[in-house]
Amino acid sequence: MTADTKTRRGLDRREVVKKILAGNDEVLAIGGLGNAGYDLVAARGEHPLNFTIHGAGMGGAPAMGLGLAVVQPGRRVVVVLGDGDMLMGVGSLATIVAQRPANLAVVVMDNESYQETGAQATATRFGVDIAGMAAAAGFPVAIRLDDRTQIDEAVDKVLNAPGPVLVNVKISDAPVPQMPKVRDGVLMKLKFRERLAVD
Repeated sequence: MTADTKTRRGLDRREVVKKILAGNDEVLAIGGLGNAGYDLVAARGEHPLNFTIHGAGMGGAPAMGLGLAVVQPGRRVVVVLGDGDMLMGVGSLATIVAQRPANLAVVVMDNESYQETGAQATATRFGVDIAGMAAAAGFPVAIRLDDRTQIDEAVDKVLNAPGPVLVNVKISDAPVPQMPKVRDGVLMKLKFRERLAVD
């Protein structure tokens, strides 16, 4: 799989994540590797209920979100990650369905490339359907979002539909600016726990 030099058109990743998180201070947000973590920070700053993964294994964010959703059943948990990250952890879809957390939503930012490492193509560029895989695993809500007019409806499902929910967002592969963010996992954990204890 080689990189395609032509920019792929798609939705604006930052717009979608901001609609999900901005002003929703109660949502517990897990950001996968790469740009997903920057998306969380761009949407609501260094919020104490943002937890972004750095230097961990690809594909781990959905499993982390599942664990959080199970122990915090009264809170909405939203996982944001890229398509390459999701494909590395695709087995977690089955594990999530086995647990059936009604409060978990997984949002896949699908630019059809491993943007962080040189924009090599992921399998989604060749027709692999992440939403279809989630539906086949048993997700009650598994949709592809590629039309700007349907963003609000999809965001409502992410925040409110009985889950588990998966939304595969077809985004542009144009580079987005990185944001300053905390990279200290222990510090993020402590802030996260402290905020949960207060809430």
